Order: sequence, then structure tokens, then C-alpha cells
Amino acid sequence: MELKASGRTDVGKQRQHNEDSLLVDEALQLYVVADGMGGHAAGEVASDIAVRTVQHVVEERQDLLEDFIAKKVPPAEVLAMLEGAVHQACRAVFEEAQRDDKKRGMGTTTSVLIVVGERGFIAHVGDSRIYLLRQGQVAQLTEDHSLINELIKRGKVTRDTFDTSPYKDYKNAVTRAVGVYESVEVDTLHFDVLPGDVFLLCSDGLHHYLKNAELPAQLQGATVDELSTALIAHANDGGGHDNITSVIIRVAPELTARPSLLQRTDEFTRKIEALKRMPLFRFLEYNELIRVLNVTEVNGYPINTTIIREGEPGDAMFILLTGKIRLERAGAVLTELAPGSHFGEMALIDRAPRSATAIAAETSRVLVLKRAPFYELVKTEHQVAVKLLWSFVQVLAERLRNMNELSGSRSSDTHPIVQVDDDDNLFESDS
Repeated sequence: MELKASGRTDVGKQRQHNEDSLLVDEALQLYVVADGMGGHAAGEVASDIAVRTVQHVVEERQDLLEDFIAKKVPPAEVLAMLEGAVHQACRAVFEEAQRDDKKRGMGTTTSVLIVVGERGFIAHVGDSRIYLLRQGQVAQLTEDHSLINELIKRGKVTRDTFDTSPYKDYKNAVTRAVGVYESVEVDTLHFDVLPGDVFLLCSDGLHHYLKNAELPAQLQGATVDELSTALIAHANDGGGHDNITSVIIRVAPELTARPSLLQRTDEFTRKIEALKRMPLFRFLEYNELIRVLNVTEVNGYPINTTIIREGEPGDAMFILLTGKIRLERAGAVLTELAPGSHFGEMALIDRAPRSATAIAAETSRVLVLKRAPFYELVKTEHQVAVKLLWSFVQVLAERLRNMNELSGSRSSDTHPIVQVDDDDNLFESDS
């Protein structure tokens, strides 16, 4: 894909030297932002080592990137390579610190984006960020590894109350960094890159001054050089309390003229919107929805093809992207489903026989989420697992409430076995 990129870094208005480093490698389509820490110029050393190490590792594995484009290897191998590059950077920074007492404890954030073919790959540690502007909406693709974010997730503080909390003196503390220890946990993500996408990689010296509501306008128009420069000026105008780094990458929008890319864009939008409408996924952020999409597949079904059969064990749920699906039970038509509808979702949590047969009423494309990869996602993505569990509880509570109401309407002198209180808490009845 044709990309245009620009990177800028600035010392800001309150620091004496710049500990940020960046990389814009147009040949590799590799982009990195690293925000060093450690004092005595050690932070500058740490961030520089991290950026150069990641670039070196990726340069040595260009054969893997070519194999991925040729569809000889899966996305997981590219992710593993990128994660390994950050691990090597971590060891390199740590070993340098061991050689020089003045650099002991130095470390750096590291946020990496590489575009390979029509897919993007991210490796991330720390509180620098990667944003995506797509179809007028901005999503943060990385999670901050910071004390404030951890406390907010645990319900200890909110962003509005942090400055008056006992933790206020640790506002800039990170919970993960490259090089402080010999190894570090790396977040990774892969996703479709679409025509017109705009990415922003930045250090906290910039995103401290960014507001999600304003970002779409700040990332549109002008050239990538002008956008990157304008964001640096925006942070300095706000106070420039830290070093400021901005890397902008824009995917050429004119590629939408290619029918294949236009089809990919439309289908991706349908998949995301369908997931958003499902109660099961209602609490997931954009990057978490992408993680769910990564364990799905799209299947095509000719007209009159049976997709699932009544009485057979289920192992997947389905979301209709295009076409029409007819649901039948005991040969009788129950309903017809339109695009965006979903069916078979209970197969994700149990192996009960299917309660109905689903048949393609016309040629259809269906998003399929199977139980096994869904379980793997839940086991490895703890934050996603908590949100999905809460959604399951709420869906179950709603169904139980409906059953109780139906039971109560049928018999006024029969008490329900399960009750649901006004706060959606489940409890067993004494009866």
C-alpha cells in the first residue's frame, strides 16, 4: 500500500534535553516512537538503543515479511518477530545499563507499527500511544502501561480525581518499560490496513494535550509534514511539560478506486458494526473488537446451503454480513435474518444441540467465530475476558427476567425459582 509518513520530535518548554527517539523507515514501512527515562542523558541512550535494535531486527527478517505477503506464513509469525525485536531491545538497554553505573535503571517506552502488505502489526510497551483515524473516528490501538491507567481500571480513582488522590505524585509512573529489567511483557496486535487510514504514534508529551473529540479534525487535511509539525506546536502551546514526539502515517485514499480494496473496506465496516450491535461485545473497545475479529473467519454459502442443523452439537456463532438466512425448526420456518443478524451464540459457552436449522435463503457471506479460538482469546486477554463475562451475566439476567415475567403471567400463584433484583443481581429464591 502507498504510505506517506512524517516524524517530528521537540524538547518541549520545560526540559533541558530530549530523551525521545523516533524512526520513520519508509523502505520497511516501519515506524517507532520511544520515550526514554533515567536521567543523566540515560533516557536518551535507552530510547536510541531501542529504536535502532528494533530496526536492525526487522531489517534482518525481511524474508519473513516477503513470505507473509506471499501468504506463506500466518500473521502470528510476523507478530512473534516484532515481539522478539522488542525483547532484544530490552536486553540491549538492560545490558548497557549494567556496564555503566550512571545508567542503572534506565528504560524506555517503545511503540512499534509496521505495515506489511495490507496488514498492520503493533508491538507496544509503556505509555506512548498509537492512534488510528478511520472513517472519521479515532481509536487508541494501544493501552497505557501506567500507574494511573491501572488504578482507573481497578476503580481506585478516576481521571478527574487522580490529582487529589494519594497517588498524585506518581502521575508519570509507568508499569512496564523496555530495559529496566532484562525482559518485559509486550502487547501485540495485528489488523487490516484500509485506504484512507491515518496513524499517529506519539509520546506522552503529546497525548497529554490531545482530546479524542478534537483528534479527527487534527489528523485530517494538510500534508503529513504539516500535521506532524502542527501537533508539536499544539503540545508546546499547551505548556510543553515534556519532550514531544509525533509520527504521522497516512494510507493513500485514492486506492479506494480499486474494487478489491473497496470491498475489503466495506466488509470490515460491516464486521465491526455487527460486533458492536451484539450484547456480548457491547463493552469492548475498538482495539478489543479487532482482537475478536482476528480469531474469526468469513465463509461464503451458496443459496439453499445448510449452515447449522437442528439437533447437532454447536461449536461456533455466526454473524450475517451479506445475503439472507432462514431459520427453521422441525421443518417449519421461524424467521429470516437480514445482514447484521447473529445466531448460534450459545455455542460459545456450551455444547448443547442446536435448537434450529439455518439455511442460506440466498447467496450469503457469514462471519464465523468458533469456540476453540474464542476460548484462547479469553484465556490470554484478561481485560477482554472480564468484559465478556460481565456481558454474559447481563444477557443471562435479561433472559431470566423475561422468563420470570412470562411465568408470572401464566400463573399468579406460582413463584419463580430464580429471581432478578432491580440491580441485575442474580440470587436463588427460597421457594
